[in-house]
Amino acid sequence: MAIARALAKKPKLLLCDEPTGALDYETGKKILKLLQDTCREEKMTVIIVTHNTALTPMADKVIRVKSGQAVSVEQNEDPTPIEEIEW
Repeated sequence: MAIARALAKKPKLLLCDEPTGALDYETGKKILKLLQDTCREEKMTVIIVTHNTALTPMADKVIRVKSGQAVSVEQNEDPTPIEEIEW
């Protein structure tokens, strides 16, 4: 519900902290697809904080943080659709 409420306001920036953390695998994939599709269609910036590195291929940009500092920034020129990612 929190994600639906946030998307309903059509923000330019959406911050998601572990958006699939308490979800089963299939529901998690549906939420990530919704976020990926909405990001593209609405030209919205979506920042997802996660410990699940299997999700990094879906991102346009991956910023790795350690002890509060960015340790690497990688641009992904060809993000993978979430349907093709398994974890």
